[in-house]
Amino acid sequence: MSTLRRACLAALGALAFASAQAAPCDGWPAWQDFRRHFVSDGGRVLDRGADGQPTTSEGQSYALFFALVANDRPAFDKLLQWTRDNLAGGDLSARLPAWQWGKRADGQWGVMDANSASDSDLWIAYDLLEAGRLWREPRYTALGKLLALRILREEVADLPGLGPTLLPGREGFRKPGLARLNPSYLPPQLLARIANALPGSGWAALRGTSQRMLLESAPAGFAPDWIAYRNGFVADEASQASGSYNAIRVYLWAGMLAPEAPGRAELLGKLKPMAQWVARTGLPPETVDTRNGKAQGTGPIGFSTALLPFLQAQGDGAALQTQLLRVEAMPLSERPDAYYDHVLTLFGQGWQQGRYQFKAGGEVRPAWEGACAAAS
Repeated sequence: MSTLRRACLAALGALAFASAQAAPCDGWPAWQDFRRHFVSDGGRVLDRGADGQPTTSEGQSYALFFALVANDRPAFDKLLQWTRDNLAGGDLSARLPAWQWGKRADGQWGVMDANSASDSDLWIAYDLLEAGRLWREPRYTALGKLLALRILREEVADLPGLGPTLLPGREGFRKPGLARLNPSYLPPQLLARIANALPGSGWAALRGTSQRMLLESAPAGFAPDWIAYRNGFVADEASQASGSYNAIRVYLWAGMLAPEAPGRAELLGKLKPMAQWVARTGLPPETVDTRNGKAQGTGPIGFSTALLPFLQAQGDGAALQTQLLRVEAMPLSERPDAYYDHVLTLFGQGWQQGRYQFKAGGEVRPAWEGACAAAS
């Protein structure tokens, strides 16, 4: 590609970003569409693409974040109440949420798997801390801190040669000499915010081990879905070292880091091979062998939207414009029940359109802050 063409495409990417900036007080129409289609009146997020339309703590945690970004406090309160009552036995201060709820084999509706999912727990704690700050509601802040402390007690292990590390859940991810970990469960901005909210609690140490995991689990510059730790990071046998539907979030979180966030430059540099692949082919791969960088297939539209912040952070306007055009050419209305694609789009496109940003300390800065009256 000629230098002139690259420059033109880069300018188009910058123009697309500038022209897509959000109106801060419009309630975020994309969130309102998601809420109508995926969230029940009672505050349950339905995975319409899965059998039985179950609910996960992941879905609840993400929707809480989107409601906060949209300044939609009524929805936030309904989501929080449903999560508390159905996933945490009525008390989020006393137990971690179960990760899956739905129609059980006996025909009854309820918890299907009581194990926790630490990424969702992390997001819920973060959502509560930020809701408390932005809406000036102390009970949210207190509950967020309690949940964060419980995560430390129940989902963190001190791994030899690494230190305190967030396990993917309370049970089933560690056996003698081996731990199974998930890099996409570690958004650096969330870890920073919680560490700042709870100084001296142990969260600061998690930031260091998490950064090591993100860097050392990607030997060829591509993030894995899962990684094993055995006195060092080794390929996960169960997932065959692939990077796909979990790993796409690693690039998303990295791309949304504030420019001055600690460790950002090193992380973006490590993951640059993904940006180079997309720039060369025009498409995100569906699966990458993270040991050697060999890629297969074409990722769904949600992968393109998840990569928008990442490509912008890498300064590749041409690749960014290509993904923006792909998103425009393949609207999500063609995949109305693709829950995960919709989630990735709210995250990636919402950030790229200026609905929210993250500060260096991890705090979220929604477009409505300072521009709209907070919801009562």
